[in-house]
Amino acid sequence: MMWLPLVGALALFSLVLVVLYNGLVSVRNQCDEAWSNVDTELKRRYDLIPNLVRTVKGYAQHERELIEKVVELRERAAAGHGSIADHAADESQLQQALGSLMARLEAYPDLKASANFLELQKELANTEDRIQAALRFYNGNTRENNNRVQQFPSNLVAGMFNFPLRDFFELAQPAAREPVEVQF
Repeated sequence: MMWLPLVGALALFSLVLVVLYNGLVSVRNQCDEAWSNVDTELKRRYDLIPNLVRTVKGYAQHERELIEKVVELRERAAAGHGSIADHAADESQLQQALGSLMARLEAYPDLKASANFLELQKELANTEDRIQAALRFYNGNTRENNNRVQQFPSNLVAGMFNFPLRDFFELAQPAAREPVEVQF
């Protein structure tokens, strides 16, 4: 009968361990799902950019350098095989270049009247909104993960089972945080 309190304490400890571990797994999976959503929206943007570039090339020959820069940055961001912080830096540069391109293209009346260009502008603005929503969701899940990994007592379980902190997806330049402005 002396073993009964010890067995009860061990059972309670095991139950707490399982609950904390399962909570950490759940949050890790939510982060993975949220990142997958971000990645899907970024790929959608990457798919739109070549269409935008093709439409613009005929109208804006003297914007060639900026167009080529957008294409290069799109390729680098789409390849994004580095860390989330590296990916965010690439995205910041791409978003800034896209914003510059769209601002310059407002000066071309024929281009602004093109139905294809207007549709691409609309899709790009919609995609930017979707990217921002996906990033908010990802960063919220990342915050939850990091809280659990750092707070007691789940930090003990996180340490035992190597649950890492996650990087937030943050754009490096404040101006790049604003969506591409679309004027009709």
